[in-house]
Amino acid sequence: MKTLKESVLMRWLMLVLISGLTFATYWAQDFMGGLKGLLMNDYGFSSSDFGQVVGMTTWANMIGMIIVGGIMLDKWGIRIAGLVFGGLAALGSTVVYLASTGLFGDDPSVKLWAMGIGRMMFGSGLEVVCVVATRTIVKWFKGYEMALAMAINVGFGRLGTAMGIAVSPDIAGSSGVATSIGFAASLLGLALIMFVVYLYFDVRFDKQQKAVNEKTEEEFKFSYLLKLLQNKPFIYITLLCVSFYAAYFPFIQYASDLLTNKFGFTSEIDIPPTKTAMIYIVLFAFVICFSVIPANLKNKTSKLTVQFVVVAGFIAFIYSFRDLFAIWLNNGQKTTSLIPLGTIVFTPIFGNFIDRRGKAASLMILGSLLLIFSHLVLSLSDNIIMAYIGLFTLGISFSLIPAAMWPSVAKIVPENRLGTAYSSIFTVQNWGLGLFYWGIGSLLDKVNADRLDAEGKLLEGQVYDYTVPVLVLVLCGVVSIFLSLKLKQADKKAGYGLEEPNIKE
Repeated sequence: MKTLKESVLMRWLMLVLISGLTFATYWAQDFMGGLKGLLMNDYGFSSSDFGQVVGMTTWANMIGMIIVGGIMLDKWGIRIAGLVFGGLAALGSTVVYLASTGLFGDDPSVKLWAMGIGRMMFGSGLEVVCVVATRTIVKWFKGYEMALAMAINVGFGRLGTAMGIAVSPDIAGSSGVATSIGFAASLLGLALIMFVVYLYFDVRFDKQQKAVNEKTEEEFKFSYLLKLLQNKPFIYITLLCVSFYAAYFPFIQYASDLLTNKFGFTSEIDIPPTKTAMIYIVLFAFVICFSVIPANLKNKTSKLTVQFVVVAGFIAFIYSFRDLFAIWLNNGQKTTSLIPLGTIVFTPIFGNFIDRRGKAASLMILGSLLLIFSHLVLSLSDNIIMAYIGLFTLGISFSLIPAAMWPSVAKIVPENRLGTAYSSIFTVQNWGLGLFYWGIGSLLDKVNADRLDAEGKLLEGQVYDYTVPVLVLVLCGVVSIFLSLKLKQADKKAGYGLEEPNIKE
């Protein structure tokens, strides 16, 4: 009997359905990066306040909420955990929206804490939803295109980040900040509907597995968590996740402000949100066609033909919108959004390479080196060309490491412990993110103290100096290289196969 996951079409359809949650949660997590100036002007927030609001997504997870969610995932299964924690994320985003409208009060301090509580609720669901998505991909793609599928799922998340940063200022500019926040909450509601559709197929797949006597998952035991803590490669990959993500996600929240203050990019742009969204969706479609279709063709000539046609279409599309992209490349929010857009392009390519050729541990080392280079350029150089190079390099770096890291966890940890494993990684990651979200904002205020008034706002004619805050992120890259080398050494000794391809020819 042929199961659903043996069908190429069904595997990828399930990926699209589950990736709706990934897209929506990443949008809701990162869209405020494009609203920093508006939040400060309209709500009276300082840079430190802004860092506190975006950073509160990590608070509940810092005390173990993700581990609790991961254990629940391993005990309850994908279906219940996805509904519970996806619903929690949507509820939290709704609270943020209601707080932004002044429902709980218009005083800046009241809005700050009410929005922060909503962000904390959202964050409690966010990371477990990411674990659910990753765990689902392992379920449907193990033995097939697992790294490519994870890379595509990451691509959906980066698309959410890119569009959130780029489109949210346009929505806020025409309808107000609260409308932009409400739009993020609405996306989560739509994603939950997509997940409910997925559940129908998941139930059918589980019945088929039982019918063909495939091995079912073992019941979760709390001793699994202790065994994870004794697994050195797992510890290395967890700390690598912390050091690398701490140098990326907090930076993204401040990047548009950095480009505006340091390199003189514009902070406003008059482009309809629908046009911006359409461009991102079309670009993502090119990426999917370039990565997924050739990967499922056996004839080499057919693969090359498809890739040539897609690349030619991509170049023609870019050329037709050359005037628009010229405007984008002078705008802080739009240029920042091109960083995750770059990861959308390259993550599936690297994922497909790892599926076919392996070298996951080596690519993590390369990604860490590129991370150091990008932050050095952005902190020490005032040249706008070097700024573009630094941003492009950062996009490549953040394509390499996730494409290599997440499939590697599935090789190190047994499948029945993956929920707990991924949630443990995200818990430790949130400690790093929480520290850096708040720390970058506080450090920014401290090193610019002579440029701020008593309320923490810039004095007239002054701009923020980001040199020291961004230079601190270089240290994260140094730590990432060390951990990547240790992981490669551990793999060579234990034989997990991190350097081996996922698809055996």
